Amino acid sequence: MSGKKKHSEAENENPAENENTAPETGEVTPETQEPAEEVTGTVEEAPPAPSAEELIKAEKDRYLRLAAEYDNYRKRTQKEMSALYATVRADTVTKLLPVYDNLERALKQDTEDAAFKKGIEMTMQQMNEILANLGVTPIEAVGQQFNANLHNAVRHIEDDNYGKNVIVEEYQKGFTLGDNVIRFSMVVVAN
Repeated sequence: MSGKKKHSEAENENPAENENTAPETGEVTPETQEPAEEVTGTVEEAPPAPSAEELIKAEKDRYLRLAAEYDNYRKRTQKEMSALYATVRADTVTKLLPVYDNLERALKQDTEDAAFKKGIEMTMQQMNEILANLGVTPIEAVGQQFNANLHNAVRHIEDDNYGKNVIVEEYQKGFTLGDNVIRFSMVVVAN
């Protein structure tokens, strides 16, 4: 029975009284408390508060920087929008050029129906006006000197009636939009 008694006495012990067990209350006891560090050295003084003039100058500088950043942003955005507009306009015109080519081919065909031919001519005239309003101009080719920046030579011929590198025939009309070529002229070059 003495074995049971020892076991029950161990259960009744207060854990706070046991040296090996930390108290469950979370209180700091002299055994668990760390020694405080001593504060040594000089006390630094806080920098003096800026004067009203310095604050105004700093805010003015900040304002000017912000205004300059906004102005740069506005200019950059405007430039990007202009470039995007020019790209979209060139892409749209490029997609309309096959219609122009078909109208041009239709005008070259002989027909007995004068009303039909007049309708094709009026449609072509309207197409030319639309292209001109968009800033699109046709590239001059026949009779001009070959220019690799404007023309695409698809054939060369030898003919003494023409000078060297003169365009004698145009298979497909080229166009520029402002300073940019949106389609090169397909041409035949002599000599």
